[in-house]
Amino acid sequence: MKKTTVAFLLASALPAMAQMSPVGLWRSIDDNSGEARAEISLKDNGKGGVNGVVERSLINTGTPPNCDLCTDDRKGKPKVGMEIIRDAAKVSGQDAWEGGTIVDPENGKTYKLRLAPIEGGKKLQVRGYIGPFFRTQIWQRVQ
Repeated sequence: MKKTTVAFLLASALPAMAQMSPVGLWRSIDDNSGEARAEISLKDNGKGGVNGVVERSLINTGTPPNCDLCTDDRKGKPKVGMEIIRDAAKVSGQDAWEGGTIVDPENGKTYKLRLAPIEGGKKLQVRGYIGPFFRTQIWQRVQ
């Protein structure tokens, strides 16, 4: 195979491989109603993991714009602009990120976290754990 053909094949595969990362802009989908709720930006935190910030709300829930139910440093802070995902680290040999936390700003609960890109990185499985119990949402990548 010619070098240019190999280079082309590698270059065309890079965008697909990059999509198996959770880094990017995601639309969160409520696990109960199926409605889009917010857009969250996941970024490399410079420590080998990712953090996520609410960029904008997509619905008016009638709830306060602040996380009054949060119990940590986010208590009373605006939901938009809030860092809801902290320190999710890549699992060796897997397309998954764990070890971090996610807070639900609607109820203030903090969950242990697992992120896993699915469907070629078009969607993100977001699973939060408290003990043996968990919640799962499927977020959609915003192009």
